[in-house]
Amino acid sequence: MTKIDDVHDVEKAENDISSQLLKYQKGVKHLYESGITKVPHRYILPVEERPNNTRYDEAININSKVSEDNLKLPIIDFTELMQSSKRPQVLKSLENACQQYGFFQLVNHGIPSEVIDNMMEVSTRFFELPFGERAKYMSSDMKSPVRYGTSFNQSKDKVFCWRDFLKLMCHPISDVLPHWPTSPVDFRNLAATYANETKSLFLILMEAIVESLGIVGTTNELYKKKTTEQEKENDNDNDNNNNRNNNDHNIMEKFQDGSQLMVVNCYPPCPQPDLTLGMPPHSDYGFLTLLLQDEVEGLQIQFQDKWVTVEPIPGSFVVNVGDHLEIFSNGKYKSVLHRVLVNSMKARISVASLHSLPFMYTISPSPKLIDEANPRRYKETDFASFLEYISSREPKRKNFLETRKLT
Repeated sequence: MTKIDDVHDVEKAENDISSQLLKYQKGVKHLYESGITKVPHRYILPVEERPNNTRYDEAININSKVSEDNLKLPIIDFTELMQSSKRPQVLKSLENACQQYGFFQLVNHGIPSEVIDNMMEVSTRFFELPFGERAKYMSSDMKSPVRYGTSFNQSKDKVFCWRDFLKLMCHPISDVLPHWPTSPVDFRNLAATYANETKSLFLILMEAIVESLGIVGTTNELYKKKTTEQEKENDNDNDNNNNRNNNDHNIMEKFQDGSQLMVVNCYPPCPQPDLTLGMPPHSDYGFLTLLLQDEVEGLQIQFQDKWVTVEPIPGSFVVNVGDHLEIFSNGKYKSVLHRVLVNSMKARISVASLHSLPFMYTISPSPKLIDEANPRRYKETDFASFLEYISSREPKRKNFLETRKLT
């Protein structure tokens, strides 16, 4: 074979690889609609990472066997939380849920069923649009106000996940709304209404979370604004003057101006669901995630060294502790690993609303939760550090949170 033939073969191989990658970049909805009967190699997980395997996973020191029983998460009744006579008992239940499970189901949350139904329905219609319409919103910029994509991190994943997503920055809504999809024609209106409702619900829940930690009435200790050296000197001067600077701001005001990211997930039917996952094991960035899901099972959490499927409760929210809340609580509340299974029969739609403080603030453990018996366990963190981390490598499990640990 001549050198020219060698060059042609290499070029052909490279073009074939590029063609395959382009096909995968179009997402799993596109693959499903093409009529595939087998999962492409790019989506097949190593044996030890597949669902339902029984091999010991040394990376996280657990048995990854899946429990045969579904898990009924602790249920928090929002109406009882808002009743003064029942609030102490509900706060205790909330504390237990965040410590033992890292998750709870929120019922009677007060968001109108019409708002819930409209969000699920318009999300379904978005993913039913032609690929060309959805592709208008593809972006590799993680700071973009709207991003359409596939897998978990399609630019870094070695093995792709069976998921397509639409990510929407939600704050401030007036600034980001003009960037959101214009098709379906009612998408912006319905999604914005839902985003506003979940933000209000988050604020009330976060107030209860802070109260359940026993730090009611604290000001400005949940966050710390990043400062220049001169500002740090000024802050030190203020600290010497009766800590005036630390009393200027109320924590809940900061949450009102906090970040909100809405992620609409689509998991089409998969011809070989035992070979892949809709989402790999991961924890959530932020304080709380409010998850709305349809009736199709798929969410699993790591509970008592096993993967357990969460039973959906129609009209409820699955709420989970994020990395920021674990840091702030100094490890008392747990950001728990979770993943998503897929199936061969039904598509699944979910909408996750992730909430935290404004991007320019850093998060650190609350001083009120640190003493000799409970030393500080985490370094402070910020959004820039998180973006840098996930942009530079394939995200796995709770690796980012691990980099924040001191002990």
